[in-house]
Amino acid sequence: PTRNRFCFNAFMSASGKIRVFCRIRPVNRSEAAQGGAVVVAKLDDYSVTVETQRGPREFQFDKVFSTEASQEDLFQDVNRLMQSVIDGYNVCIFAYGQTGSGKTFTMVGDKDQKNPGIMPRSFNAIFDIMRENGSKFDFKVSAYMLELYNDRLQDLLVSQAGEAHAQTQPHGPTRRVEIKRNRKGVVFAQGAETKEASSAQELYALFQQACANRHISATKMNVESSRSHLIVGIMVESRNLTNGSVNTGKLSLVDLAGSERAAKTGAKDHQLKEANSINKSLSALGDVISALSAELPHVPYRNSKLTQVMQDSLGGNAKTLMIVNISPSEYNLDETLTSLVYATRVKAITNNAQRNVDSKEIAQLKEVIMKLKSGHAVEEVDV
Repeated sequence: PTRNRFCFNAFMSASGKIRVFCRIRPVNRSEAAQGGAVVVAKLDDYSVTVETQRGPREFQFDKVFSTEASQEDLFQDVNRLMQSVIDGYNVCIFAYGQTGSGKTFTMVGDKDQKNPGIMPRSFNAIFDIMRENGSKFDFKVSAYMLELYNDRLQDLLVSQAGEAHAQTQPHGPTRRVEIKRNRKGVVFAQGAETKEASSAQELYALFQQACANRHISATKMNVESSRSHLIVGIMVESRNLTNGSVNTGKLSLVDLAGSERAAKTGAKDHQLKEANSINKSLSALGDVISALSAELPHVPYRNSKLTQVMQDSLGGNAKTLMIVNISPSEYNLDETLTSLVYATRVKAITNNAQRNVDSKEIAQLKEVIMKLKSGHAVEEVDV
Protein backbone atom coordinates (compact mmCIF):
# COMPACT_ATOMS: atom_id res chain seq x y z
CA PRO A 1 0.00 0.00 0.00
CA THR A 2 2.84 2.43 0.80
CA ARG A 3 4.38 1.86 -2.65
CA ASN A 4 1.00 2.34 -4.33
CA ARG A 5 0.55 5.59 -2.38
CA PHE A 6 3.96 6.84 -3.46
CA CYS A 7 3.27 5.97 -7.12
CA PHE A 8 -0.14 7.67 -7.04
CA ASN A 9 1.22 10.88 -5.44
CA ALA A 10 4.20 10.91 -7.80
CA PHE A 11 1.98 10.43 -10.86
CA MET A 12 -0.50 13.12 -9.81
CA SER A 13 2.31 15.59 -9.02
CA ALA A 14 4.22 14.87 -12.21
CA SER A 15 1.22 15.17 -14.53
CA GLY A 16 -0.10 18.27 -12.74
CA LYS A 17 -3.25 18.17 -14.82
CA ILE A 18 -6.59 18.66 -13.14
CA ARG A 19 -8.59 15.46 -13.37
CA VAL A 20 -12.16 15.73 -14.66
CA PHE A 21 -14.94 13.19 -14.18
CA CYS A 22 -18.27 13.39 -16.00
CA ARG A 23 -21.45 12.09 -14.38
CA ILE A 24 -24.69 11.69 -16.34
CA ARG A 25 -27.75 11.75 -14.12
CA PRO A 26 -30.90 9.73 -14.92
CA VAL A 27 -33.86 11.36 -16.70
CA ASN A 28 -36.05 13.02 -14.05
CA ARG A 29 -39.86 13.02 -13.81
CA SER A 30 -40.46 16.34 -15.54
CA GLU A 31 -38.19 15.38 -18.45
CA ALA A 32 -39.92 12.01 -18.74
CA ALA A 33 -43.34 13.75 -18.71
CA GLN A 34 -42.24 16.05 -21.55
CA GLY A 35 -41.26 12.99 -23.57
CA GLY A 36 -38.02 14.64 -24.67
CA ALA A 37 -35.34 12.56 -26.34
CA VAL A 38 -32.24 11.36 -24.50
CA VAL A 39 -29.31 12.96 -26.32
CA VAL A 40 -26.37 12.10 -24.04
CA ALA A 41 -24.73 8.69 -23.82
CA LYS A 42 -21.62 7.14 -22.27
CA LEU A 43 -19.50 5.60 -25.06
CA ASP A 44 -16.91 4.02 -22.77
CA ASP A 45 -15.22 4.72 -19.41
CA TYR A 46 -13.58 7.85 -20.83
CA SER A 47 -15.95 9.19 -23.52
CA VAL A 48 -19.39 10.78 -23.69
CA THR A 49 -21.33 11.62 -26.85
CA VAL A 50 -24.01 14.29 -27.32
CA GLU A 51 -26.48 14.35 -30.23
CA THR A 52 -26.74 17.91 -31.56
CA GLN A 53 -28.48 19.47 -34.57
CA ARG A 54 -25.12 19.37 -36.37
CA GLY A 55 -24.54 15.73 -35.54
CA PRO A 56 -22.86 13.90 -32.62
CA ARG A 57 -20.16 15.61 -30.52
CA GLU A 58 -17.73 13.58 -28.47
CA PHE A 59 -15.96 14.63 -25.25
CA GLN A 60 -13.15 12.82 -23.43
CA PHE A 61 -12.60 12.84 -19.66
CA ASP A 62 -10.57 10.98 -17.03
CA LYS A 63 -13.66 8.93 -16.17
CA VAL A 64 -17.29 8.89 -17.29
CA PHE A 65 -20.09 7.64 -15.02
CA SER A 66 -23.38 6.58 -16.59
CA THR A 67 -26.88 6.97 -15.16
CA GLU A 68 -26.50 3.55 -13.51
CA ALA A 69 -23.38 4.48 -11.52
CA SER A 70 -23.89 4.49 -7.75
CA GLN A 71 -22.47 6.88 -5.15
CA GLU A 72 -20.11 4.08 -4.09
CA ASP A 73 -18.91 3.59 -7.69
CA LEU A 74 -18.01 7.27 -7.90
CA PHE A 75 -16.29 7.40 -4.52
CA GLN A 76 -14.07 4.41 -5.33
CA ASP A 77 -12.32 6.66 -7.85
CA VAL A 78 -12.16 9.58 -5.40
CA ASN A 79 -11.05 7.70 -2.29
CA ARG A 80 -7.29 7.69 -3.02
CA LEU A 81 -7.20 11.48 -2.76
CA MET A 82 -8.02 11.15 0.96
CA GLN A 83 -4.60 9.54 1.50
CA SER A 84 -3.02 12.54 -0.24
CA VAL A 85 -4.66 14.84 2.33
CA ILE A 86 -3.17 12.75 5.16
CA ASP A 87 0.22 12.89 3.36
CA GLY A 88 0.16 16.72 3.54
CA TYR A 89 -1.22 17.67 0.14
CA ASN A 90 -3.78 20.33 -0.68
CA VAL A 91 -6.73 18.55 -2.38
CA CYS A 92 -9.86 20.04 -3.96
CA ILE A 93 -12.94 18.23 -5.24
CA PHE A 94 -15.70 20.33 -6.78
CA ALA A 95 -18.95 19.70 -8.65
CA TYR A 96 -20.03 21.82 -11.62
CA GLY A 97 -23.17 21.91 -13.79
CA GLN A 98 -26.52 23.56 -14.42
CA THR A 99 -29.33 23.78 -11.86
CA GLY A 100 -30.86 20.32 -11.37
CA SER A 101 -27.94 18.38 -12.89
CA GLY A 102 -27.22 16.42 -9.69
CA LYS A 103 -24.30 18.33 -8.15
CA THR A 104 -25.63 18.36 -4.58
CA PHE A 105 -26.59 14.68 -4.83
CA THR A 106 -23.02 13.92 -5.96
CA MET A 107 -21.35 16.02 -3.25
CA VAL A 108 -23.80 15.87 -0.30
CA GLY A 109 -26.17 12.98 -1.08
CA ASP A 110 -29.94 12.64 -0.72
CA LYS A 111 -31.99 14.21 2.05
CA ASP A 112 -32.22 11.15 4.30
CA GLN A 113 -28.57 10.16 3.60
CA LYS A 114 -29.49 6.72 2.29
CA ASN A 115 -27.14 7.58 -0.58
CA PRO A 116 -24.44 9.78 0.99
CA GLY A 117 -22.29 11.84 -1.36
CA ILE A 118 -18.57 12.57 -1.57
CA MET A 119 -18.52 14.92 1.43
CA PRO A 120 -19.79 12.52 4.16
CA ARG A 121 -17.91 9.60 2.57
CA SER A 122 -14.70 11.65 2.71
CA PHE A 123 -15.14 12.22 6.45
CA ASN A 124 -15.33 8.46 7.06
CA ALA A 125 -12.40 7.72 4.75
CA ILE A 126 -10.11 10.27 6.47
CA PHE A 127 -10.79 8.89 9.94
CA ASP A 128 -10.42 5.29 8.66
CA ILE A 129 -6.91 6.11 7.37
CA MET A 130 -6.05 7.87 10.64
CA ARG A 131 -7.18 4.85 12.65
CA GLU A 132 -4.97 2.55 10.53
CA ASN A 133 -1.93 4.81 11.14
CA GLY A 134 -2.62 5.71 14.78
CA SER A 135 0.50 3.92 16.08
CA LYS A 136 2.84 5.97 13.85
CA PHE A 137 1.19 9.40 13.77
CA ASP A 138 -0.63 11.83 16.02
CA PHE A 139 -3.53 13.44 14.11
CA LYS A 140 -5.60 16.59 14.51
CA VAL A 141 -8.63 17.38 12.32
CA SER A 142 -10.38 20.74 12.10
CA ALA A 143 -12.96 22.18 9.72
CA TYR A 144 -14.60 25.36 8.48
CA MET A 145 -17.82 25.44 6.45
CA LEU A 146 -18.93 28.45 4.41
CA GLU A 147 -21.45 29.45 1.82
CA LEU A 148 -21.04 32.16 -0.78
CA TYR A 149 -24.50 33.70 -1.02
CA ASN A 150 -25.23 36.83 -3.07
CA ASP A 151 -21.47 37.42 -3.26
CA ARG A 152 -21.11 37.37 0.55
CA LEU A 153 -19.20 34.72 2.45
CA GLN A 154 -21.22 33.41 5.38
CA ASP A 155 -19.97 31.14 8.15
CA LEU A 156 -22.29 28.13 8.39
CA LEU A 157 -20.85 27.02 11.74
CA VAL A 158 -22.09 30.20 13.44
CA SER A 159 -25.80 30.15 14.27
CA GLN A 160 -27.77 32.70 12.26
CA ALA A 161 -29.44 34.01 15.45
CA GLY A 162 -26.07 34.60 17.09
CA GLU A 163 -24.81 36.32 13.98
CA ALA A 164 -27.86 38.60 13.79
CA HIS A 165 -27.46 39.49 17.47
CA ALA A 166 -23.79 40.34 17.00
CA GLN A 167 -24.61 42.61 14.06
CA THR A 168 -27.30 44.54 15.99
CA GLN A 169 -24.92 45.40 18.83
CA PRO A 170 -23.53 48.93 18.33
CA HIS A 171 -20.02 47.89 19.34
CA GLY A 172 -20.40 44.12 19.03
CA PRO A 173 -18.12 42.08 16.80
CA THR A 174 -19.46 41.50 13.29
CA ARG A 175 -17.96 38.29 12.02
CA ARG A 176 -16.36 39.03 8.67
CA VAL A 177 -14.93 36.16 6.66
CA GLU A 178 -12.15 36.97 4.21
CA ILE A 179 -10.22 34.76 1.82
CA LYS A 180 -6.46 34.88 2.34
CA ARG A 181 -3.47 32.87 1.10
CA ASN A 182 -0.50 31.79 3.20
CA ARG A 183 3.11 31.91 2.03
CA LYS A 184 2.78 28.45 0.48
CA GLY A 185 -0.18 29.65 -1.60
CA VAL A 186 -2.80 27.69 0.37
CA VAL A 187 -6.14 29.49 0.65
CA PHE A 188 -7.73 29.85 4.10
CA ALA A 189 -10.82 31.60 5.47
CA GLN A 190 -9.77 34.34 7.91
CA GLY A 191 -12.44 35.05 10.52
CA ALA A 192 -14.31 31.78 9.96
CA GLU A 193 -15.11 29.54 12.92
CA THR A 194 -12.78 26.53 12.79
CA LYS A 195 -13.89 23.57 14.87
CA GLU A 196 -11.97 20.44 15.80
CA ALA A 197 -13.46 16.98 15.30
CA SER A 198 -12.17 13.79 16.94
CA SER A 199 -14.35 11.38 14.93
CA ALA A 200 -16.18 11.08 11.61
CA GLN A 201 -19.45 11.39 13.59
CA GLU A 202 -18.37 14.74 15.08
CA LEU A 203 -17.31 16.02 11.64
CA TYR A 204 -20.61 14.88 10.13
CA ALA A 205 -22.56 16.63 12.91
CA LEU A 206 -20.78 19.90 12.01
CA PHE A 207 -21.61 19.23 8.36
CA GLN A 208 -25.30 18.69 9.15
CA GLN A 209 -25.33 21.99 11.02
CA ALA A 210 -23.79 23.71 7.99
CA CYS A 211 -26.27 22.17 5.55
CA ALA A 212 -29.20 23.22 7.78
CA ASN A 213 -28.03 26.86 7.57
CA ARG A 214 -27.55 26.83 3.78
CA HIS A 215 -29.82 28.82 1.43
CA ILE A 216 -32.11 26.52 -0.59
CA SER A 217 -35.40 27.15 -2.41
CA ALA A 218 -37.63 25.53 -5.02
CA THR A 219 -37.51 26.43 -8.72
CA LYS A 220 -39.19 24.97 -11.79
CA MET A 221 -35.95 23.13 -12.58
CA ASN A 222 -35.23 21.76 -9.12
CA VAL A 223 -37.41 21.09 -6.06
CA GLU A 224 -34.47 21.91 -3.78
CA SER A 225 -32.20 24.24 -5.68
CA SER A 226 -28.97 25.33 -3.95
CA ARG A 227 -28.93 29.13 -4.01
CA SER A 228 -25.36 29.35 -2.78
CA HIS A 229 -21.93 27.81 -3.26
CA LEU A 230 -21.07 25.45 -0.38
CA ILE A 231 -17.38 25.39 0.64
CA VAL A 232 -16.14 22.83 3.18
CA GLY A 233 -12.51 22.96 4.32
CA ILE A 234 -11.03 20.02 6.26
CA MET A 235 -7.52 20.49 7.69
CA VAL A 236 -5.57 17.40 8.76
CA GLU A 237 -2.36 17.79 10.76
CA SER A 238 -0.30 14.65 11.21
CA ARG A 239 2.76 14.53 13.47
CA ASN A 240 5.24 11.73 12.83
CA LEU A 241 5.89 10.09 16.23
CA THR A 242 9.33 8.88 15.10
CA ASN A 243 10.97 12.06 13.79
CA GLY A 244 8.53 14.79 14.89
CA SER A 245 7.91 16.14 11.36
CA VAL A 246 4.45 17.58 10.70
CA ASN A 247 2.33 17.28 7.54
CA THR A 248 -0.58 19.68 7.06
CA GLY A 249 -3.09 18.65 4.40
CA LYS A 250 -6.24 20.48 3.38
CA LEU A 251 -9.29 18.99 1.70
CA SER A 252 -11.56 21.52 -0.03
CA LEU A 253 -14.99 20.20 -0.98
CA VAL A 254 -17.08 22.58 -3.09
CA ASP A 255 -20.71 22.15 -4.17
CA LEU A 256 -21.22 24.96 -6.67
CA ALA A 257 -24.66 26.47 -7.17
CA GLY A 258 -26.04 25.72 -10.63
CA SER A 259 -25.97 28.02 -13.61
CA GLU A 260 -29.49 28.80 -14.84
CA ARG A 261 -31.71 30.83 -17.14
CA ALA A 262 -34.51 32.69 -15.35
CA ALA A 263 -37.03 31.81 -18.07
CA LYS A 264 -36.45 28.11 -17.43
CA THR A 265 -36.38 28.18 -13.63
CA GLY A 266 -39.15 30.73 -13.15
CA ALA A 267 -36.93 32.78 -10.83
CA LYS A 268 -38.50 36.05 -9.64
CA ASP A 269 -37.67 38.84 -7.18
CA HIS A 270 -35.10 37.60 -4.60
CA GLN A 271 -34.61 34.35 -6.55
CA LEU A 272 -33.71 36.42 -9.61
CA LYS A 273 -31.15 38.34 -7.54
CA GLU A 274 -29.73 35.02 -6.31
CA ALA A 275 -29.58 33.65 -9.86
CA ASN A 276 -27.81 36.76 -11.15
CA SER A 277 -25.24 36.52 -8.35
CA ILE A 278 -24.70 32.79 -9.02
CA ASN A 279 -24.34 33.32 -12.78
CA LYS A 280 -21.96 36.26 -12.24
CA SER A 281 -19.65 34.19 -10.00
CA LEU A 282 -19.78 31.20 -12.37
CA SER A 283 -18.99 33.54 -15.28
CA ALA A 284 -15.92 34.77 -13.34
CA LEU A 285 -14.96 31.13 -12.75
CA GLY A 286 -15.29 30.56 -16.51
CA ASP A 287 -12.96 33.50 -17.18
CA VAL A 288 -10.35 32.02 -14.82
CA ILE A 289 -10.67 28.60 -16.47
CA SER A 290 -10.30 30.16 -19.95
CA ALA A 291 -7.23 32.20 -18.93
CA LEU A 292 -5.52 29.20 -17.32
CA SER A 293 -6.27 26.78 -20.16
CA ALA A 294 -4.99 29.32 -22.71
CA GLU A 295 -1.92 29.96 -20.47
CA LEU A 296 -2.56 33.72 -20.44
CA PRO A 297 -0.17 35.84 -18.32
CA HIS A 298 -3.00 37.35 -16.24
CA VAL A 299 -5.58 35.20 -14.47
CA PRO A 300 -8.56 37.22 -13.11
CA TYR A 301 -8.89 35.52 -9.71
CA ARG A 302 -9.80 38.81 -8.00
CA ASN A 303 -13.01 39.29 -10.03
CA SER A 304 -15.11 37.19 -7.65
CA LYS A 305 -15.00 35.77 -4.13
CA LEU A 306 -15.63 32.34 -5.66
CA THR A 307 -12.48 32.50 -7.80
CA GLN A 308 -10.51 33.76 -4.78
CA VAL A 309 -11.73 30.75 -2.78
CA MET A 310 -10.62 28.42 -5.60
CA GLN A 311 -7.29 30.12 -6.36
CA ASP A 312 -5.17 27.29 -4.96
CA SER A 313 -7.40 24.70 -6.67
CA LEU A 314 -7.31 26.09 -10.22
CA GLY A 315 -3.79 26.84 -11.40
CA GLY A 316 -2.51 26.60 -7.82
CA ASN A 317 -0.87 23.94 -5.68
CA ALA A 318 -3.72 21.47 -5.17
CA LYS A 319 -4.51 18.04 -6.52
CA THR A 320 -7.85 18.94 -8.04
CA LEU A 321 -10.76 16.86 -9.26
CA MET A 322 -13.72 18.42 -11.06
CA ILE A 323 -16.94 16.44 -11.45
CA VAL A 324 -19.11 17.85 -14.24
CA ASN A 325 -22.74 16.82 -13.76
CA ILE A 326 -25.02 16.76 -16.79
CA SER A 327 -28.62 16.02 -17.75
CA PRO A 328 -29.20 13.48 -20.56
CA SER A 329 -32.32 15.26 -21.86
CA GLU A 330 -32.70 17.20 -25.13
CA TYR A 331 -34.48 19.90 -23.09
CA ASN A 332 -31.17 20.74 -21.43
CA LEU A 333 -28.95 20.33 -24.50
CA ASP A 334 -27.58 23.90 -24.55
CA GLU A 335 -26.63 23.87 -20.85
CA THR A 336 -25.13 20.37 -21.14
CA LEU A 337 -22.90 21.41 -24.04
CA THR A 338 -21.79 24.54 -22.14
CA SER A 339 -20.86 22.43 -19.09
CA LEU A 340 -18.93 19.90 -21.19
CA VAL A 341 -16.98 22.63 -22.98
CA TYR A 342 -16.09 24.21 -19.60
CA ALA A 343 -15.00 20.83 -18.25
CA THR A 344 -12.82 20.18 -21.31
CA ARG A 345 -11.02 23.48 -20.70
CA VAL A 346 -10.44 22.57 -17.05
CA LYS A 347 -8.67 19.39 -18.19
CA ALA A 348 -6.00 21.56 -19.83
CA ILE A 349 -5.11 23.39 -16.59
CA THR A 350 -1.88 22.42 -14.82
CA ASN A 351 -1.41 22.66 -11.05
CA ASN A 352 1.80 22.33 -9.04
CA ALA A 353 0.85 20.18 -6.04
CA GLN A 354 3.41 20.09 -3.23
CA ARG A 355 3.38 18.57 0.24
CA ASN A 356 3.02 20.90 3.22
CA VAL A 357 5.62 19.36 5.53
CA ASP A 358 7.69 20.89 8.33
CA SER A 359 10.62 19.36 10.17
CA LYS A 360 10.36 18.79 13.92
CA GLU A 361 12.33 22.00 14.57
CA ILE A 362 10.17 24.17 12.28
CA ALA A 363 7.00 22.67 13.77
CA GLN A 364 8.22 23.51 17.30
CA LEU A 365 9.10 27.09 16.32
CA LYS A 366 5.66 27.58 14.75
CA GLU A 367 4.06 26.34 17.96
CA VAL A 368 6.11 28.87 19.98
CA ILE A 369 5.09 31.72 17.65
CA MET A 370 1.41 30.75 17.92
CA LYS A 371 1.63 30.75 21.74
CA LEU A 372 3.36 34.13 21.79
CA LYS A 373 0.72 35.59 19.45
CA SER A 374 -2.08 34.38 21.71
CA GLY A 375 -0.32 35.78 24.83
CA HIS A 376 0.59 32.45 26.44
CA ALA A 377 3.80 31.90 28.39
CA VAL A 378 6.41 29.91 26.50
CA GLU A 379 8.96 27.56 27.98
CA GLU A 380 12.42 27.54 26.46
CA VAL A 381 12.54 25.10 23.57
CA ASP A 382 15.77 23.43 22.48
CA VAL A 383 15.71 23.46 18.69
